[in-house]
Amino acid sequence: MSSTATLAAEIAPPAGSRALRRFLHHRLALAGLAMLVLLSLNSAVGPWLLPFDDLYIDIMHRFAPPFVSVHLLGTDQLGRDMLARIMMAGRVSMTVGFAAMLLSTALGTVVGAVAGYYGRLTGTVLMRMVDAMLCFPAIFLLLTLAALVEPGLWTITLIIALTSWMEVARIVEGQIRALRERDFAVSAEVMGASDRWIIFRELLPNAVAAIVVAATLIVARAILLESYISFLGYGIQPPTPSWGNMLTNAQQYFDTAPWLAIFPGVMITLAVTSFNFLGDGLRDALDPRMELP
Repeated sequence: MSSTATLAAEIAPPAGSRALRRFLHHRLALAGLAMLVLLSLNSAVGPWLLPFDDLYIDIMHRFAPPFVSVHLLGTDQLGRDMLARIMMAGRVSMTVGFAAMLLSTALGTVVGAVAGYYGRLTGTVLMRMVDAMLCFPAIFLLLTLAALVEPGLWTITLIIALTSWMEVARIVEGQIRALRERDFAVSAEVMGASDRWIIFRELLPNAVAAIVVAATLIVARAILLESYISFLGYGIQPPTPSWGNMLTNAQQYFDTAPWLAIFPGVMITLAVTSFNFLGDGLRDALDPRMELP
């Protein structure tokens, strides 16, 4: 094996089998992954298995409590089935989370890679722009943007992505700047490889572990941000349910029908906690310095 290949192997993510074994020893990560699979299947398939859809109004069973009627988790103030609405809301919230993660990770990776590779004036300008955006509290920046556009699934997703890419950019910039001076990158440059080849074929593959972990945590953050702005009335608009706007509609009935707030709140907690556990497990699994227990 050439010296360049040897150096590349030294900084590459650990072998798949070792990473998998590390991950399988992380019980909280496994529990988080199992919960996310369950939530995803529940949101994707569950609404098709119920006799009621999320918009069906059973006026005779308004505020039906959980586990006492054909509506397993009870009904809301209009008589709509809570289980159907929670499942459909999960579809909306999880879609926002994953789509925002993909967009923000792609944008942050490109900005961070360019800044870390070129450095000097280009890197300084890009990273100062990142720092300037990080100075604004994310929730206020998010609400400002949300107030300027018509609320909808894809507009909210785009707004969340545009306020979530900066952390990825900082992580990638640090990784690329460190890898930029390694011998395998210098050798590729000496051999005449283009900047694009070096960035996307030599440097980014060796930073993928940090990017994957950051992307996992962004999903949890995106779900929370969607819940915030929907709760405040700037996000997903009724009658389309999301976990956030279900909490908005439930707050005035908390004393008389607490299940209207409890069930969406539990779903948000489970989803966010599971993604955080999964992120911790991936971080430990992809870190070559971690030893198997």
